[in-house]
Amino acid sequence: MDSAVSKKVTILSYIISFTFIIAMITASVMLKDPEIILPEVAAMAIAMWVYREAGWIRQPPKIFLAPSITAAIGFVVNQLHITYIGKVSLTLILMMLFLRIIQSNLGPSIATGLLPVVTNANEWSFIISVFIFTFILMLGVLVFKLNKGLEKKVKIQYKYMLVFLVLIFMWIGLCGLVGYQLAVIPPILVVVFESLQKPMYNGKMAFKQGLVLTISATVGTMLYFAIDSWILVTLFDMILMLILLRIVGIRIPAVYAFPLLPFVFPDDIVAMLPLGSLITCVFLFVLVLMYKKLEMKRRGKVMQM
Repeated sequence: MDSAVSKKVTILSYIISFTFIIAMITASVMLKDPEIILPEVAAMAIAMWVYREAGWIRQPPKIFLAPSITAAIGFVVNQLHITYIGKVSLTLILMMLFLRIIQSNLGPSIATGLLPVVTNANEWSFIISVFIFTFILMLGVLVFKLNKGLEKKVKIQYKYMLVFLVLIFMWIGLCGLVGYQLAVIPPILVVVFESLQKPMYNGKMAFKQGLVLTISATVGTMLYFAIDSWILVTLFDMILMLILLRIVGIRIPAVYAFPLLPFVFPDDIVAMLPLGSLITCVFLFVLVLMYKKLEMKRRGKVMQM
């Protein structure tokens, strides 16, 4: 009986989340403003309303506060007359400082902060949409008490913020040297940030993450070019991502954000997204894997002593 109720609740949660995501795309189409589209909001809706990710819904006010402030940081930095790499680097540093100050490690905040820099957002509609959508997400958690029974505070390993910055700067530096354009793909960076904080991480997990993210980027890009209606593309994207994650047997909210990137990325970049995602995933997840193996080895030595 409980499992049947649970199944109904899960199905209903998916329907509500997908409706919310499609409503965001519909608003963008009606207002003819792509800056309203926030791919990470799709990931947040699934993670918070369907998966009930403890780390994301533990402190509901931060669901609104963290992504909104990081989005404002990225938006302001994007107005500065400095190089693209300079904008990305400054945004990353300011975001990590802000998250440290408010004692949060909410991964989606990284994506909302980088998005205005990556897409060169200049309209205030971007900031307003972040405020509105994250407020609705927070409201959903509070109204349905999705955070009930969760500890409000848990110990956060802030060292991973520094490790994250080091790994990303290594990657950005390499991309700058070879002239690679797709250095920053926000959903991948969110998964990297989350993976660093996992107590256990292995090659199988890294492979699955890279696989579903690359497939997600490929499906999203193909549908974007194949179908004229953004609303229809989004509907197909969400259903296919649900099937993909069920087949692979893994939960990665960022997979739902990926297919929406073609709506907001510059047209000359969109076609490169599938291959670019594969290259970025391979490099960054190998780096994460190497670091986590080194960390586990060091932990083992400490325990032996």
